Amino acid sequence: MTPAVSVVSVRPQWLPCGQPARPSLATWQHGPVTAATHSTLFPQVPDSADAVLDGLDPEQREVATALHGPVCVLAGAGTGKTRAITHRIAYGVRAGILQPTSVLAVTFTNRAAGEMRGRLRRLGAHGVQARTFHSAALRQLQYFWPKAVGGAMPRLIDRKVPVVADAAAACGLRLDRTELRDVTAEIEWAKVTQTVPADYALAADKAGREAPRDPAEIARLYSVYEDLKRERGIIDFEDVLLLTVGILQDRRDIAEQVRAQYQHFVVDEYQDVSPLQQRLLELWLGDRDNLCVVGDAGQTIYSFTGATPDHLLDFRLRHPGATVVRLVRDYRSTPQVVHLANALLAQARGRAADHRLALVSQRPAGPEPVFTEHPDEVAEAEDAARRIRDLIASGVPASEIAVLFRTNAQSETYEQALADAGVPYQLRGAERFFERPEVRKALVSLRAAARFGGNDALLDDADDLPSQVRAVLSGEGWTPEPPARSGAVRDRWESLAALVNLARDFAAAHPGAGLGDLMTELDERMNTQHAPTVQGVTLASLHAAKGLEWDAVFLVGVAEGMIPISYARTEQQIEEERRLLYVGITRARERLYVSWSLSRSPGGRPNRRPSRFLDGLRPGSPALAARGTAPAAGGIDRGHGSMPAGTDPYDDPYAAPPRRTRRTPARCRVCGRTLTDAGEIKLLRCDDCPSDMDEGLYERLRAWRQEQARRSGQPEFCVFTDRTLMAIAEAVPGDERELARIPGVLARKLRRHGADVLAICAGREPGGSGAEN
Repeated sequence: MTPAVSVVSVRPQWLPCGQPARPSLATWQHGPVTAATHSTLFPQVPDSADAVLDGLDPEQREVATALHGPVCVLAGAGTGKTRAITHRIAYGVRAGILQPTSVLAVTFTNRAAGEMRGRLRRLGAHGVQARTFHSAALRQLQYFWPKAVGGAMPRLIDRKVPVVADAAAACGLRLDRTELRDVTAEIEWAKVTQTVPADYALAADKAGREAPRDPAEIARLYSVYEDLKRERGIIDFEDVLLLTVGILQDRRDIAEQVRAQYQHFVVDEYQDVSPLQQRLLELWLGDRDNLCVVGDAGQTIYSFTGATPDHLLDFRLRHPGATVVRLVRDYRSTPQVVHLANALLAQARGRAADHRLALVSQRPAGPEPVFTEHPDEVAEAEDAARRIRDLIASGVPASEIAVLFRTNAQSETYEQALADAGVPYQLRGAERFFERPEVRKALVSLRAAARFGGNDALLDDADDLPSQVRAVLSGEGWTPEPPARSGAVRDRWESLAALVNLARDFAAAHPGAGLGDLMTELDERMNTQHAPTVQGVTLASLHAAKGLEWDAVFLVGVAEGMIPISYARTEQQIEEERRLLYVGITRARERLYVSWSLSRSPGGRPNRRPSRFLDGLRPGSPALAARGTAPAAGGIDRGHGSMPAGTDPYDDPYAAPPRRTRRTPARCRVCGRTLTDAGEIKLLRCDDCPSDMDEGLYERLRAWRQEQARRSGQPEFCVFTDRTLMAIAEAVPGDERELARIPGVLARKLRRHGADVLAICAGREPGGSGAEN
């Protein structure tokens, strides 16, 4: 990391135009890097809108301040995308540019939506709706159903399988459990792609899907399934989206009411939207374009559900004037992990691969990834358990270690190995933290203690918040030392220990806080499903690991037939399996272990081989040449107006602008030193080098800027920053071509203010340009 330097930064206090002054380098580059996915548990709420921007890197800051018009954020793994978009919303709300109730942020999981709400709360942006597509649609459907349809809304079912089983029986089809699951998934795919039963066979063939049964049988079963739902007065989760889309399409008055409520939209994980979700988003938007989407085609791993990265890749075609920001600074992983991830995608094929992002690690060097081959799965699991036990003994918290596998069926072997090694673990995707019986019971006890603690003998000797919580929870089974055995007893202890640790961290962040304050925090966390950390090694599938990260990750079972999975046959399916492994690799911050076994059981035939995806990556395998086009670098492409698709050189959102890639390093025109600071680049000289600025011209430009700001009702720096005016006063341009060469004089500002500025530089009175808004 670059040593800290002393930098003075003057920030405006009023920023309604959404364009802050140049950020202090100390906030992101030369001080402690805060633009990471790691954050303190209880950070202080920023004291101003401008403070919300502190700690963002230049690209994240661009995301946070680009509050108008369409914005596409292409964010690689570990680049702080959630940080960027939550700070964008918070900055807009705190600066008074966005009304919190007019913002709708949507994502794909309750966990991600809960995390977003938690972050917005900690940034002081209250009242913003952060929901999943289904949750947002369900609220609208429940509200508008009486007006649009009348009567009571049908009951929403949690599981389709029982109804699909009844439909299969009505069709005379006998399906085992696996077939029922596969047929149900096929029905879900048909619905999110807006395919009706009569069109299913043709649509499935066109999409290259391998149907679990004869397509004609699935189409008939799908039709009967829909009939049964109508007869029983029930709907499924896909119906929530379909019915909401139908109402918004058919009832213009209702659509206008929704659009009047929500003016600004943010969509996270945009590479995972289905055609149905895209249609709903379009209906929410109407003819407006205040939309910010965030995604990475290299992390598309849910295409089997109907998700497609095409909406992300085609964003510039639908919105030619969009601002595109590429986040490639990886704050999560070491250079060794990032190098492996980049090398994996360098072998990929297809459209998403052609637009891959090249991550650049911002962390110090770490250990090289470890590749290990084992004779069988049991030996592989036992070796992982030994290594995990050693990591914990060396000081790595168990909660910062994960074992990731391709299928849930692989979990049992690792559960047994960890239990035998005395290592605590938790299964990802199991019961939610706040819904666990022991947690609910503990919260009742803590709430009672907060209300009547003065009469509780347990608290007589507890003189601070952590000791009070320990005293209360000791009655629920918490002990200072964990139980020796694993299983349910250990799971209950881990849940209570998570509450004890949370109380300790809360007290450290809020000196003087009492039990009542802690219960308020816990209630907020329960509402947003922001669970505390449970101390146990995480066991999870690669799909379930999306969006998470750990200090140490064990990628196990990385063999042919498992990843890529045996039923992945087409190039599209194979490439999705590669992206799934990429997601697994990029979950690791520091340590990465990749392993495979030659046979399933001890003594079995060693007929397995390492995954083809490891060719050229693991030691001893032949090097492979990279395929496709070069990866896109980080940067910012601002909109270029409503140019027809195909005429804008930046139509491809992943292609770096040609002008940016051809640009030579900026050098000081006085001493010749290479310039890296944005302000120095704007002046084309070092801050310490002598200036030949025309002071009189600079003062005339400032007076003119003040008048332009008064007319437009914007802060002065929204016309031109001080640095840009200084650069103009030093260069004294004589025509538009010379003026356009000055950094900070963008095409829009050149059109709006160019004539005035050139007149002032020539010693004439400005002609009144700048009235345009």
